[in-house]
Amino acid sequence: MHAGDGSRQHTLTIYYNVDGCLGALDGTYIDVRVPEHEKGRYRTRKDHCAVNVLGVCNPNLQFIYILIGWEGSAADSRVLRDAIHRLNGLRVPSGSYYLPDNGYTNAKGFLIPYIGVRYHLREWDRGAGEPKNRG
Repeated sequence: MHAGDGSRQHTLTIYYNVDGCLGALDGTYIDVRVPEHEKGRYRTRKDHCAVNVLGVCNPNLQFIYILIGWEGSAADSRVLRDAIHRLNGLRVPSGSYYLPDNGYTNAKGFLIPYIGVRYHLREWDRGAGEPKNRG
């Protein structure tokens, strides 16, 4: 996401201006050093020691929620579930939703893309029309 780049700042607003869409969310890893006896909990599937970070942005690509601290071995959906259940956690008003990637599951308030459908903004930028499904 290019929040600081004025030419791309309203990408989600332009392409995902759909009733009820609050923005997008995704998880990422930040490498960390942990004591030897805790490395198993923090080891990612790519064999790095990291924490799992959930980031949520609004349609203007501004971060509105960040949850840091889950071990790298934690699944994205587990981190999201924790964010929803925290006292001051992520809230989704009735009738609204966020757009996560397909590492999450469809649930009330979260609409993942169809698997096998290409949703790359490059295609839209060049005026190539709608994204095409894989054959």
